This record gives sequence, structure tokens and C-alpha cells, in this order.
Amino acid sequence: MSSPLASLALSLLPTLLVVLTCCWLTRRPEAQCRPWRRRLAILLITSLAGRYLVWRVLFGLNQQSPMALGLSWLLLACEGWLIFTGLLQIGLSFSGRRDHTAAAKAGEALLQQCPSPPTVDVLIPCCGEPLALLERTIIACCRLDYPAKTVWLLDDGPEYEGTDPQDDGSPRQRRALARSLGALYPRRQGRQHAKDGNLNAVLPHCRGELMAVFDADVVPQPHFLRRTVGLFLRETRLGFVQTPQSYMTPDPLMRNLAMEDWLLPDEESFYRWIEPVRDSVGAVVCAGTSFLMRRRALDQVGGFSTDSLSEDLATGIRLIALGWQGLFLPEKLSAGLAAPGVADFAQQRLRWCRGTLQTLRSPRGPLRIAGLSWLQRLAFLEGALHWFNAIPRLVLLVLPLSTGLLGILPINLNGASFLMVFLPYWLSLLMLVSWLNGESRSALLPELYSWLLTPVLAWAVVQTLLIPRWRPGFRVTSKTLHRARSRLAWGLVLPLLALFVLNGWNLLGLLSVLPPSPAMATMLAQQQAEGNRLVGLLWSGLNLLGLLTALRACLDPPRPQSLPTFRVRWPARLSTDNGGTVHRVHVCRVNEQVVVVEPRDALAPG
Repeated sequence: MSSPLASLALSLLPTLLVVLTCCWLTRRPEAQCRPWRRRLAILLITSLAGRYLVWRVLFGLNQQSPMALGLSWLLLACEGWLIFTGLLQIGLSFSGRRDHTAAAKAGEALLQQCPSPPTVDVLIPCCGEPLALLERTIIACCRLDYPAKTVWLLDDGPEYEGTDPQDDGSPRQRRALARSLGALYPRRQGRQHAKDGNLNAVLPHCRGELMAVFDADVVPQPHFLRRTVGLFLRETRLGFVQTPQSYMTPDPLMRNLAMEDWLLPDEESFYRWIEPVRDSVGAVVCAGTSFLMRRRALDQVGGFSTDSLSEDLATGIRLIALGWQGLFLPEKLSAGLAAPGVADFAQQRLRWCRGTLQTLRSPRGPLRIAGLSWLQRLAFLEGALHWFNAIPRLVLLVLPLSTGLLGILPINLNGASFLMVFLPYWLSLLMLVSWLNGESRSALLPELYSWLLTPVLAWAVVQTLLIPRWRPGFRVTSKTLHRARSRLAWGLVLPLLALFVLNGWNLLGLLSVLPPSPAMATMLAQQQAEGNRLVGLLWSGLNLLGLLTALRACLDPPRPQSLPTFRVRWPARLSTDNGGTVHRVHVCRVNEQVVVVEPRDALAPG
């Protein structure tokens, strides 16, 4: 009896040591720790990943037949790629992150002493957004607490005459709206190059030294310019300042899974971890909205790039390559609307994917443009490489079928190997990744997004790489919040459903609920049948769980509100018109037109 227990204890020893080390490293938030703790955590993850890959090469390949060996190498290649891209993202944070909050405060003080502050053009590109949404953004931009500004509404919307005030209206209505609120209204001829063409068309008419850009749904806070303009006074080679994108409405994936109250959306990880890390190596990403740019720098690169769907990313790279500095200010100074539905969310991500890969292939992309350091190239390359993860992830969803169709398990894994090699690495990711990124993202959050988007993203990557001349039209993300009934994103559901059925068939065959295929029956009759069955069950089961979660996320519920509505918990007092009876209440929901309250105490009858 002692021998199995001793063997189990020995197998669990690496896991125990890793857990204790992780607990010791993460006693305090990463931002409050000395740099050596962060670097030790990165080295621990890297060493455990390397240990796992060495084990996979030496002992984890199924060598029973050439077919089994080929599938084993395919699985190992997919694992290796995902581990490499994950380590690359983590490794870029080895030198730490910068926080320019103090510099912004000093710049604001410098701006107050400036007798003639820099002039700023505030640009609002629009393309068919509802008039009520445009009105909200124009009002916010015109009320920016900064005297030397000019607000422009850049209309690329449809030309037909609208009648519904909640619709996009007509050019005449949009012009009247802009002028009534104090904004200028230019309208170009044609819609070539979409958003970047719209921005470039107004540049000859702008005279500001600086230029702020806000998407049509993004509402800046009044002090946006006061917090950012001063940075340009401090740094003469500052090309642009990027601030975080935040949203007034919940992420559709989180909302559909009822996780919006306890799980942060995807953009939080980018702006709380990835963008500050890139700032530390001089590779800030221009995100297309909520940024301020020096006009002289933009003129030097010939205006906004028209080479890809991601004009913001490409323009920022060219500025940095010419010696201009990009700076990320980690203050939420504006808020927009998240994609209203999962289909719109997927469309947005597909556009980002294609635009990033187009930029990567461009002669003036991060790989070939002159003027970037190797670390800057690596940081920009990491931003492109993670889109390729969709292909190995799709392979991982399909490869369990080799068990059912071919009777081959493409990995040689037993209980001792799992406990000694895989489990320590997996636990280190769970315990350290969220600590490294300031609790903005767990190791599991990317899985939620990948399960949903993997099939369509993999197809987009293949299209963009194999057909470089193929340029899909620029589709503006819908901003219409109202939805009368539930909606299913069929473009996402169909490939997910096919993968779900195949993995389900494989799982039922392993459980002997369905008659196994001849190849599977042969595998189950072998000496290591139970071990192979267990690994196959776990693999197919995890895939089914992820695919089921993704399918559930594809159903958008009805949305009766047409305005952003916030759930709050504010104590308040409610009285009658004559100031008589006063009730203690809680404000529980609020938007621009409606306030919903509930009593804190039981109300008297009547």
C-alpha cells in the first residue's frame, strides 16, 4: 500500500512546489512588487513550458505507426505555436510597464501656464449612425474643456432622405444637427478607402496643431484635452497619445453568458496590460479612436494609411518608424458603445484580424519598414501573430476525431506524466497570468473568445494570406441597441454546431453509447485502452463544454432599451411634487431618459 502512495506523492511534488512558489510570488498585487518578482514569475512559466515541450518531444509522441506519429507531430506543432505566442506576450512584460499619469498631471499644469495653447481639430468620422447617437457625441466634443478647438463631423453616411429620428437621417439632417450644435460639417465625394479616406479628405481644411479622433459612438469626458495636450508641450517628438477605449454597454459575449458582472471584457486586458507593456518598448498601438495626434507628424507620413483595414495601426507604425514617439495614457477619458450583438462583435474582430495581417504583409509593415528597433518589431509582430492562433485552435477542436475515425490518440500521456509535467505548467498559468496583468485577464478568458471565434477567424486568416489582393468591404459595426426579439448569429452557429456534433459522436463512441468505429474498437482492445479512453474522454469533453458555451453565447436576447442603460445602486430620497412624503429608495437603473428606483423600506398602503 505504501508504494502507490509514495509514487503518488512523488508525482505531486512538482505541482506542490509550483503552487507554493506561485502563492509566495502573488502575495501582493504585481504593481506593488519589486521587478524581480515579476521576472521570476515569467521565468517560472517559461521554464515549465520548456519542460513540458521537452517531455512532449521525448516521451509524449505516439509512435505506433507512421500515421500516429504524423498526427502526434501535428498536435505538438499546434501546442508549440500556442505556447510560443503566449510566452511572447508574457515575455514582453519582462522589463515592466510605464505609467504616464504623473507626466499628464505635469503637462496639465504646464498647459495652464501656456499663454497660447495649441489649436486642436476634433474629428468625428461617421457612417450611417443614428442621429441621436451623433447628437450625444457632438455635444460631448463641443463641451470639451479647452478653448482652442474646432469640432468636425465627417459624414460618410448614406445620401437618402431618412424620416425616423432614430435612424441615420439624410445629409441635410446631419448637417443641420452638426451646425446647430456648433460643429463643422464637410462631406466628401465618394467613399473610397472608408474611414481612413474620410479622415484624409478633411485634412486640407484643418489648421490645428493637434488632432483628436473619436468614433461616432464615443463620448469624451470634458477634461480629455486638458489631460492629453500638455504631454505634447513636454515632448517635442511626441507623435500621438492613445487613451483606453471603454464601453458604456456590456461586451455581448459576457452579456449573453451572464458574466458581465464578474468577468472583465476583453478590451480591459489590452488597455490594462498589453498596451502599457508595448509602451515600455516604444511600440504603442494607435487604436483608431480616443487618441490625440500631432498634425506635423501625420503630414510627414502622408496622412492616414490606406493600405489596410487597420489604418490606425499602420499609421502608428509609420510614425514610430520615423522617430515619433507613441505614448499610452492609462486613464479612461472616453466611453463608447460595445458591439450590440455577437454577430457584430465577430464582424469587428474579423476586420481587426484582416487589417492587422494586411499591415503585416505591407512593405511599410512592422517587418520591413526601416526605423524600428528589433524589440519594437517583436512587439508589433506579437500583435499580428496571435491572430494565427485560430488555426492551431481549430486543429485542437478537430483532432480528437482521430480517435473515433482512425483509432489513434495523437499523444502518449499517462497519469504520472499528467501530474508531474502538465499539471504544474497549467497551474502556473492559472495562478500567475492574471497576477502579471493586474487581474485584467485570467488564463481562461481567452478560451471563451477563442471557442466562439476560432472557425471564422481561421477562415479569415487563410483568406487574407492566400489571396493578398482580396479586400473585403469596410463594414461599420452596428450601433443600434434596440432589439425587439432574440437573434441567433447563424454565421457563427453553423460551424460551431458541426464541430459539436463531431466531438459528441466521438465522445459517445468512447463511452460505448454508440457503436464504436472498427478503428476505435481496435484501439480500445489494446493494452493501454483505459488510459487512451480517459484522455480521449477528457479531450472531447472539454471541447464539447467549450463549444456548448460558444453556442449559448450566439443567442442575443431581446433588448427593449434603445439607449445605454446602467445598472447602479445609489441611495436616494423620493418625494412628492409638493415636498410632502419622502421615501428612501435605491436608484437601480438609469439612462438619458429614464430613472428606475426601488424602495429601501416597505411602503405604506396607498
